[in-house]
Amino acid sequence: MTVRAFRGEIVSVPHDPLTDPQAVRHDPDGMLVVEDGIIIDRGAYAALAPRYGDVPVDMLPGLIVPGFIDAHIHYPQMDRIASHGEQLLDWLDRHIFPAEKAFADRAHADHVAGLFLDELLRNGTTSALVFPTVHAHSVDALFEAALDRNMRIISGKVLMDLGPDGLADTVDSARAQSDALIRYWRGKARLGYAVTPRFALTSSEEQLQAAGQLLVDHPDVLMHTHLAENERECAEVAARFTQAADYLDAYDRFGLVGDRSVFAHGIHLSDRACARMHESGAGVAVCPTSNLFLGSGFFDFTQAARHGLKLGLGTDVGAGTSFSMLHTAGVAYQAGLMRGHRLDPFRALHLATAGSAALLHIADKVGGLMPGQEADFVVLNPAATPLLARRTAGADLAERLFALQILGDDRAIASTYVMGERAAC
Repeated sequence: MTVRAFRGEIVSVPHDPLTDPQAVRHDPDGMLVVEDGIIIDRGAYAALAPRYGDVPVDMLPGLIVPGFIDAHIHYPQMDRIASHGEQLLDWLDRHIFPAEKAFADRAHADHVAGLFLDELLRNGTTSALVFPTVHAHSVDALFEAALDRNMRIISGKVLMDLGPDGLADTVDSARAQSDALIRYWRGKARLGYAVTPRFALTSSEEQLQAAGQLLVDHPDVLMHTHLAENERECAEVAARFTQAADYLDAYDRFGLVGDRSVFAHGIHLSDRACARMHESGAGVAVCPTSNLFLGSGFFDFTQAARHGLKLGLGTDVGAGTSFSMLHTAGVAYQAGLMRGHRLDPFRALHLATAGSAALLHIADKVGGLMPGQEADFVVLNPAATPLLARRTAGADLAERLFALQILGDDRAIASTYVMGERAAC
């Protein structure tokens, strides 16, 4: 057994500050004790050091926070980040679907998957819920690359039998390939599976029904899709699913709304849909940079709080404009203000860590830097740039966190640790 310790200023937000006034855990001079990749103790250095006198201690200058957890991102879209000129549906046709067709080549998928995961680690993201493509081997490529890096990654073959030529599967192939992938990858290392219909418009009713059956057959997997992102998209869903009460109901009719369902965006939600999500235990991955970039709108944090929705934070690259969860948290604050909500910096950190972990059903494993959890953490440098250094000098913890979220990016990531080992990124 290998035991090592890390000393520095430690902060995590294991619970939602919106509902728990004691949510923030802060150790100004703290110590994390890690055994074989698992945190076995945490607290003030002065209190813990005598107990672990023979354990080597690494000094980590900066601010130690949990590894970021990206609740919604597309790895095949990384090369189309910053693609100009369209809102959602036209953007997909013009930029994204052509890029995803290239993943028919397994070698291309392998190459991009490795670059993608390295970019996550470089930005301090150690866990993520990831969209691949319709190609089954795009999942294999991502999972194999994640195994090499010991990352906690959840993904699943995209289902889209109404997709364009070169990206359309069938009801039968989607069901068979998804089932085979689940059975092959289930329980391997730190990997998880998600049944992944792209969105309501790219699947037939028969395929949505098959997706629901996969969830029945494999109750341990997640369900991951898009919901109420763009007004034109919402209108087209309403025109097609005329019997549905709203967009969420178009999924609910096929058994796709449950406590393991993760819906990206959720900008244009009815109160009925919010109430149903709360009742079911489903939640939303908020994607502020993507919502702004595609002109989709601003997530309503006030409505979500009123209904008690589970929330996480996602970059949604490639519509999202940065892999940085710090930057994404900063834009979430700005987007919230557009609807009158002032996102607290501690809650923003919660959403980017433990909140996303709860949404992805991995909160027992990561997100809080608590004993028993895996030792995924990031060291932030509040003086990474001259402006950050000036803004954070003498600032209290809340001000430093907020400055990092507004002014920070990959440059503020001093180091990333996965299971207690520094990542090579």
